[in-house]
Amino acid sequence: MNNDGTTEKVEQNCTPLIFGEVLFDCFPDGRQKLGGAPFNVAWNLQAFGMFPVLVSRIGDDNLGRKIQEKMKTWDMTSSCLQLDPFYPTGKVQIALNGGEPHFTILQDQAYDYIAPLAGIMSHEPSFLYHGSLALRNDVSHNTLSFLKLEYQCPVFVDVNLRSPWWNAGQVHDLVTDATWLKLNEFELDSLFPGQENLEQRCRQLRERFNLEAVFVTLGKMGAVAFNRDNLFSSVKPQENIAIMDTVGAGDAFSSVLLLGIMNNWPLHITMQRAQEFASAVVGQRGAITLDKSFYQTFRNKWNLQ
Repeated sequence: MNNDGTTEKVEQNCTPLIFGEVLFDCFPDGRQKLGGAPFNVAWNLQAFGMFPVLVSRIGDDNLGRKIQEKMKTWDMTSSCLQLDPFYPTGKVQIALNGGEPHFTILQDQAYDYIAPLAGIMSHEPSFLYHGSLALRNDVSHNTLSFLKLEYQCPVFVDVNLRSPWWNAGQVHDLVTDATWLKLNEFELDSLFPGQENLEQRCRQLRERFNLEAVFVTLGKMGAVAFNRDNLFSSVKPQENIAIMDTVGAGDAFSSVLLLGIMNNWPLHITMQRAQEFASAVVGQRGAITLDKSFYQTFRNKWNLQ
């Protein structure tokens, strides 16, 4: 956002629009790692050459300035990164139990107050990506609704349930507007309980909400997907992969799902590559890295320009 409160138009074609939280994950050993599911996805997509626009909000504080510096280093546009004079840059306290992250979400963070922005893009985005955490506050929730009216593009909903900041009815409403839906096994059971096998549940969910595809991540058991063409895909990580921590694994998976959708990769190829990238991410500390060679390895392997 410019100093006068206006925003500069983004001119790239096929620009993804990413909405939601940017924050710092705070670990027990004192480390603070930049994250937030939407930010992680935007960061990864930028590294894969997709030039996303992140719509989020940070505090007028040291952590907010660190975010601005990191985005500049990564050549990410910050035209829609709002600066809040009252609320702090988001923080999440993370405890690792057996390598699995457990989150304590702080209240009244800057990303809870994302304001509407009109005319930020001169063309339709290729898609709108959002999660569910930033929508716990009516201000950010209303801004997302505004963006959906402003841009009639496909919507990728990446569920991220964080107690106590969710309710099933609100998430169901979000899925009603979705083109694609991704959630993990716990979220599937919490939001859409059922006794059928996983393939049948994915089929029912896809049909109920008229989705292009449903993606369900299963942790160390991999992931499954079911799409409009009645194709069911299942992938698993290789055995004995190195795991540093699993923070950001789901966001890594989402990033490559979006990459595959935009590049028209076949479903199973998309799933295999999403699993491959997520397996690499869990081998490092935190959800993102400044090492461009980490991404270039995959760009070369997948023939991305």
